[in-house]
Amino acid sequence: MKNTLLNFLLFIFSLSLYAQVPAYYSEIDFSQDSDNLKQQLSILITNTHTTLLPYTSSYTDTWDVLKQSDIEIINSDNIYLVYGYNDRDTDVSNDKLRDKSLSCHSNSCYGLWNREHVFPKSLANPRLDTSYPSAGTDAHNLRPADSQMNSSRSNRVFALGSENSNITPQGHFFPGEEWKGDIARIIMYMYLRYPPQCKPNDVAYSTNNYHTDMPDIFLEWNVEDPVSEFETHRNKTIASYQGNRNPFIDNPYLATLIWGGTAAIDSWETLSVEEKVNNKEKISVYPNPTSSTLNLKNNSNSDIETKIYTIDCKLIETKRSNNKIDVSKLESGLYFLNIKQDNQTQTIPFIKN
Repeated sequence: MKNTLLNFLLFIFSLSLYAQVPAYYSEIDFSQDSDNLKQQLSILITNTHTTLLPYTSSYTDTWDVLKQSDIEIINSDNIYLVYGYNDRDTDVSNDKLRDKSLSCHSNSCYGLWNREHVFPKSLANPRLDTSYPSAGTDAHNLRPADSQMNSSRSNRVFALGSENSNITPQGHFFPGEEWKGDIARIIMYMYLRYPPQCKPNDVAYSTNNYHTDMPDIFLEWNVEDPVSEFETHRNKTIASYQGNRNPFIDNPYLATLIWGGTAAIDSWETLSVEEKVNNKEKISVYPNPTSSTLNLKNNSNSDIETKIYTIDCKLIETKRSNNKIDVSKLESGLYFLNIKQDNQTQTIPFIKN
């Protein structure tokens, strides 16, 4: 009876955590397998893409959206230029910021910005078309860029590099340490939104050790360059125009669930608490109930990160341990112990007498 009660409470705990997921994703079952999760997210961002923007128009178009979505947080007169990194030298091509009014609408674009297709038009199959509202005019894939920088990138595939954006010795393109996570999350979005047309393998020079459909560099960049405040603002703004969101900006860990690799940050702090409630426990915890100490039966030599939550999901303690946890100072009641080891997680309810 006691085990039945604990399992039931663990189920309730899991439901309460999922309640913290944004309403946009309320119909998604995050406990399903990776292929079905990818399919559900693809359907979601397609069905909620209710407004297809024109590329250039006298009405609201992609120029208008980018002038709102890509603004500098502290000065809305400026926009960020993707791949840029230096505003202090005389080379305008590597500028990171520019007055948003300096957009290019002619053949002479020196010192002006234009629109970069992160997933290049020519590498999509069929190619991205900007002559009518379509995949080629999706603002999630468009970024302001210095016109010269945009020309330098051209349709080069992405590849490993270091420091600032540059053309690699092999003739590929590294977007820069500051931008590589942004790029990865855009490519992931385009794959889910336009799966037959925009395949990540077509825009990367990379191995595929984690998943045949997703180049390693994009999964690694998603981890190494976390979502910024700017990206979050951009996602929200584009959603206000188009209706749909980039799920991998909302939570980079979704990429881990779908394609594997090193675990990315779980922005909601829910999906990685326990990927499936009924997973077999890899670490035993005893005695339970306890009055003072929880012992961990750990068959691995690696450290364990533990978090203790109250029944209403409030985090009250985080520590590293490999065999014992002192709970003597906790008040009597039910708690949940979240255990993370080697990128695997499990959650165990326990009673403090």
